[in-house]
Amino acid sequence: MNRLEIDKILNFTFEEESSTRLDVFLSNLKQENLYSRSYIDKLIKNNLVKVNDKNEKKSYKLINGDTITISIPKQKSAEILPQKIPLDVIYEDQFLAIINKQSGISVHPGAGIKDGTLVNALMHHFKGELSSGNDALRPGIVHRLDKDTSGLIIMAKDDKTHSLLSSMFQEQSIKKSYFAVLCGVPSEVEGTLETYIDRSKTDRTKMVVSAKGRKAITHYKILQDYHFFSTAQIDLETGRTHQIRVHFSHLNCPVLGDQTYNSLKRTLSLLNVQYHKKVKYLLAKHLQRQALHAHRLEFTHPVTKENVNVEAPIPDDIQYALNWLAKNFEV
Repeated sequence: MNRLEIDKILNFTFEEESSTRLDVFLSNLKQENLYSRSYIDKLIKNNLVKVNDKNEKKSYKLINGDTITISIPKQKSAEILPQKIPLDVIYEDQFLAIINKQSGISVHPGAGIKDGTLVNALMHHFKGELSSGNDALRPGIVHRLDKDTSGLIIMAKDDKTHSLLSSMFQEQSIKKSYFAVLCGVPSEVEGTLETYIDRSKTDRTKMVVSAKGRKAITHYKILQDYHFFSTAQIDLETGRTHQIRVHFSHLNCPVLGDQTYNSLKRTLSLLNVQYHKKVKYLLAKHLQRQALHAHRLEFTHPVTKENVNVEAPIPDDIQYALNWLAKNFEV
């Protein structure tokens, strides 16, 4: 990052009697150029933040009178091809939009994916009216959903709104609710899963519950008990990578159809053998991804201060699975 051309320089003076960590101070500034804690960490790590003209660690304790200079690098140019991909826009105003993302579409380019993403669709639909963000491959993108998870995702049209939304996610003031079909039924009808989640040491594409890592908190309520399966409303207090899928796999009630954390063998092991053929048919023909849908978002609009409360209907493939469950397992 420090090899990039500098776009602008920000200067601040710390004027508090009690000391504060450098990264905490920068995060609390609510500057549109400082989009997230991780971006701030990158700036500090790459010597683009100086305290009294010296490089300091993010844990450095600022004292009254310290001067902080932040060099904001220019974003790398990235050619993202606008593509006419259908978009289901649930909510839109001049500052932001909420999209009902279909399953099977990645949110942004990366890891060998150059096009066919939500970003390509946004570039076409909003014709460049997107925030720049802190990643040239993710214009407008404030948060993410897994490729095969459907549902609501917020995008920002300008950098100020992007910064405000990022802060709201950090402060956990945006309520996110998911709907899921689980294999098995948790022992408690309602509960909270609180663990640490870290990247797997044996498979870097997977996350695992660990003794260390990032704290992850998931609240759930079972909506329907199908004996071998269940449906759940899931509310996230944190937003870690694969959080829901990892937590319910750890609970031994993995998400139905999840090919990463719930194999077909594992699903069949939870069932009587008489149902094996029916389940195989369901997963082969009608539900070819995890039965996980981000169905509700509620938050105070960062600019207008109005309450935004939107829902996305259950998609056809998950609805088919629900009808199938009601036919075969409802008690």
